[in-house]
Amino acid sequence: MRPTKRPLVGILMGSESDLQVMEKAAQVLEDFSIPYEMRISSAHRDPEQTADYAKHARERGIEVLIAGAGMAAHLAGALAANTTLPVIGVPLKSGTLDGVDALYSTVQMPPGIPVATVAIDGAKNAAYLACSILSVKYPDLAGKLEQYREKTRKSFLNTGKRKVKGKS
Repeated sequence: MRPTKRPLVGILMGSESDLQVMEKAAQVLEDFSIPYEMRISSAHRDPEQTADYAKHARERGIEVLIAGAGMAAHLAGALAANTTLPVIGVPLKSGTLDGVDALYSTVQMPPGIPVATVAIDGAKNAAYLACSILSVKYPDLAGKLEQYREKTRKSFLNTGKRKVKGKS
């Protein structure tokens, strides 16, 4: 990666209760030595702050945004409406519909305002997707991703070789 510690990824969440899931994205970024910043920003309770964050993210060096929110889940869309940076939405499990409402709100964006969407509570995959996006610009990151995937593949193969209890 580059020598600066200026964040490349902004991780946002709608409320403090989302932190437990969104910390998983932060951990993946740390594992890949990608500088990030994390903050709470509500598309509903403070829409001006959320819009301002998105509008000025690029000039601060942010290259990818990850946004996690539950229920109405408009955070990723609110960010995408105010920037042309890639935005990855993480629908969070909450409320009566266990995150299905958040999934629909995140994935159903109008043409021209895209939000890449991962699974409900899929913060880890959001971070891996951010790494993939950044790897286009940072070749050393592409190498780290390839090494990670090979390690994962080998781990899977080793698991598959073990005899499952009670099976032949």
